[in-house]
Amino acid sequence: MKKNLLVIEDENSVAKQLRWGLGKEYEITIVSDAGQARPLLASGVFPVVTMDLGLPPYPDTPQQGFELLEEIPSLAPHTRVIVITGNAEEQNAVKAIALGAADFCAKPIDLKILRIILSRTFKIHELEETNRRLQRQTSQSGSLCGMLGISSVMEEVFDRLKHVSKTDYPVLITGSTGTGKEMAAYAVHSLSQRAEKPMIIINCGAIPENLLESELFGHEKGAFTGAAGRKIGKFEQADQGTIFLDEIGELPLLMQVKILRFLQESTIERLGGTKTIVLNVRIIAATNINLEDAVKQGTFREDLFYRLNVVPLIIPDLHERPEDTLLLAHNFLLKETRKLQRGQISFSPAAIAALTAHDWPGNVRELLNRIRRALGTSTGKIIHPSDMGFDNAPMKPAEEKLSTLKEARYTSEKIAVRRALTLTGNNISQAAKLLEISRPTLHDLLKKHGMSTNK
Repeated sequence: MKKNLLVIEDENSVAKQLRWGLGKEYEITIVSDAGQARPLLASGVFPVVTMDLGLPPYPDTPQQGFELLEEIPSLAPHTRVIVITGNAEEQNAVKAIALGAADFCAKPIDLKILRIILSRTFKIHELEETNRRLQRQTSQSGSLCGMLGISSVMEEVFDRLKHVSKTDYPVLITGSTGTGKEMAAYAVHSLSQRAEKPMIIINCGAIPENLLESELFGHEKGAFTGAAGRKIGKFEQADQGTIFLDEIGELPLLMQVKILRFLQESTIERLGGTKTIVLNVRIIAATNINLEDAVKQGTFREDLFYRLNVVPLIIPDLHERPEDTLLLAHNFLLKETRKLQRGQISFSPAAIAALTAHDWPGNVRELLNRIRRALGTSTGKIIHPSDMGFDNAPMKPAEEKLSTLKEARYTSEKIAVRRALTLTGNNISQAAKLLEISRPTLHDLLKKHGMSTNK
């Protein structure tokens, strides 16, 4: 299906040239003055417009063109405008860009150059449409207890979370740093019958070893020097609720024994005490290390691993779910701008491209931090790649450079297909148009690279 192009041009010879030269690629509508153009612009069916600045009743001056250009944001806020100017009218082109034009093309018109400008402008419009669609989608779908995702891998995670929340079994959450393991733990607790009871969070790697037992299980008065009174530990505070042991792989072996005992008997003893205390606490643990390797190395107890690993839950890295990157980015931007009371702020097309191209070694946490950085350093209404620190940072580590042209072509092809699918929400027709290939060719590429569009 051809894309709609509105041409605002009062010179009959130029209008004929554009219809003849671009008619095979675009569905062209031609009008000769601002009065005819306004209702067509307001219809919202033209993503891109070419406009001569010299329009009636003063075709020898840019006055009418500038006036219409200033009206277009209210008539058609999402329409991109390419102005047509004379070779000697550089100042007019600069002013038009300042008034919001996307690009300009000089007369006499070189159709090859205009085709390039049009192709680029339509792609920018498509990126912006994707931007707006994802902003709407953020509040409509792909959410579970604060976690966001429309990718198939996150749908599987959401399903697993819903199922495991109905049980009372221990849960072991694994995933790289910054993937959202704590939010997954919160989702399990919030969806369970314990939701109205406390969820107590312990970072096992952040508490000194000599204080850890007291923090977890409490102590009696006089249990050690400075213990002036009884202290209720985190496990007791979590009674009837949930305790989340984050970074459990950092837990010393002595404490692992005590956690194992609780899993076996549901009892604890305060440090310095003799009374056995029965508790009803669900344990959710998380780690960013391979606990099976830790078991082999002797730093983690095998029996504790099997006790915890009743229901394993793996949170994927962000680069494994590229469809979610823009959804998360828009959600974070919306939340952070509300906190700062900054009004509506959006990503530029270049920023969207940078977000989708980045590999996100720091995962969701890095994405949030880059958006916070942009809001902290920029005062404008549009976020650009430089605001997020993408200017000088390479998109991939140097060691990932490819050694052969064949490998480079293969990888570039796969990345291009993946980005096109991401930007179009896995729509085959739209992705093929972005890539400027046929649908059968895209299907062949998906098969070649082992990629799927299933949600």
